[in-house]
Amino acid sequence: MSSQPTGPPARRGDVGRLVRGAARLLAAACLAVDAYVHADLADQYDGISASISQGNLFRIEAALAALAAVLVLVWRRLPGDLFATAVAAGGLALLLVYRYVDVGELGPVPNMYEPIWFDEKEATAVAQAVAVVAMVYLLLVRPRGRH
Repeated sequence: MSSQPTGPPARRGDVGRLVRGAARLLAAACLAVDAYVHADLADQYDGISASISQGNLFRIEAALAALAAVLVLVWRRLPGDLFATAVAAGGLALLLVYRYVDVGELGPVPNMYEPIWFDEKEATAVAQAVAVVAMVYLLLVRPRGRH
């Protein structure tokens, strides 16, 4: 006598949809953290400037991260996912570069070298890294027929 499952079989598509949905929520939440921290810290960096202040660059990052979070949740299309990945990866790359390398002033961009870690910087780095991982997952496991 063989044992038969009593409930309906789980469909692989349902599980995949749930995992993709969780990845979207996670990525959007992490992008929201990125947006919040940059917006919150922007006024503290207004004094660091060349043609543009570091505070304004933080405001731009906050706006881009907020837009990316909305696109990940609402639009769910390849261009929005690529944009969100670029925002998270670019933000993380710049954070790490300016943490470890004294690049100096680059044209209109001020010298943003800050060789320390503090709570907000750590939270942003972790959020951006998790967003990158979630977005790369979403880019690699796109549902068939969606472009």
